[in-house]
Amino acid sequence: MTEVKLKGTAVHTNGNLPQKGEKAPEIHGIDTDLKEKTLMDFKGKKKIICFVPSLDTAVCSISAQKFSEGVKKHPGVVVIYISADTPFALKRVCVAENNMAQIIPLSLIRSRKTAEDYGVLLKDGPLAGICARAVVVLDHNDHVVYTQLVDEITHEPDYDKALHSV
Repeated sequence: MTEVKLKGTAVHTNGNLPQKGEKAPEIHGIDTDLKEKTLMDFKGKKKIICFVPSLDTAVCSISAQKFSEGVKKHPGVVVIYISADTPFALKRVCVAENNMAQIIPLSLIRSRKTAEDYGVLLKDGPLAGICARAVVVLDHNDHVVYTQLVDEITHEPDYDKALHSV
């Protein structure tokens, strides 16, 4: 269990992020067409996986826009956003924010297992049951090369460090 803050108040995740060098846990998310996606769907590509509480919030939206813009300089890298939002909400947000074209939004609507496996499932506080804000970067063989669990959920991640690691 790891402690992070939500507007200054301590909340806890179910575990810890995977360690650098480890094989990444599998992901299972539902895309905006209601199809399940796993790491195999992005085989051979470097991946920036962003766990967020909801893409339909200001900080999450800003981070998606910044990663969408930043990854343009990194061909062969995909940015996957994982949240508890429904696929319908993800589609609406991504259409409304036309500068999120480079991200792949995935929903945990069918299972929270991916959040649990990555150690980002919030266990207490008002956001219990959804994801803390975290970034996990994988190489083309799905080994972890960078992680950040953002210490204050209302803060943005370190874009430069994440993008520099790909």
